[in-house]
Amino acid sequence: MDHAVAVVGPTEEAKDLVREAGKLAAGVDADLTLLHVTTEEEYNDRREELEQVSNYEASYSISQAMEGARNYAADIGREVLEGVDVEWEARGALGDRGETIVKEANRIDADHVFLSGRKRSPTGKALFGDATQRVILDFDDPVTVYTV
Repeated sequence: MDHAVAVVGPTEEAKDLVREAGKLAAGVDADLTLLHVTTEEEYNDRREELEQVSNYEASYSISQAMEGARNYAADIGREVLEGVDVEWEARGALGDRGETIVKEANRIDADHVFLSGRKRSPTGKALFGDATQRVILDFDDPVTVYTV
């Protein structure tokens, strides 16, 4: 492993995963990218909330959403990777979670992806889709999934 991506999320399990990914990357002298993906639905919800504020005249742009996602990933990195001897960077992206994780991992030439997932029945996956399943199927290198 030369370069890994750890997907950052709001749960304690996701934070634990980032820390473990950092330790593993440090152990093999690999670089680590922390990635937080904001979905288009989350972006649209936030934009609509801001537009409803009567004194808010500026728009909420895609670049602002991506910067917010990057800042979130960086905050988690500072919180959970303190004391872990690993080189890391934070990235933010906007789009479909599974598709965007694969695209970003390929863009930076990562050879491992770490992400947390939810246990779902096969029916639930078929009906609602599953970002974790998409990454496992579409990413050509190893994927480590921490499920809760």
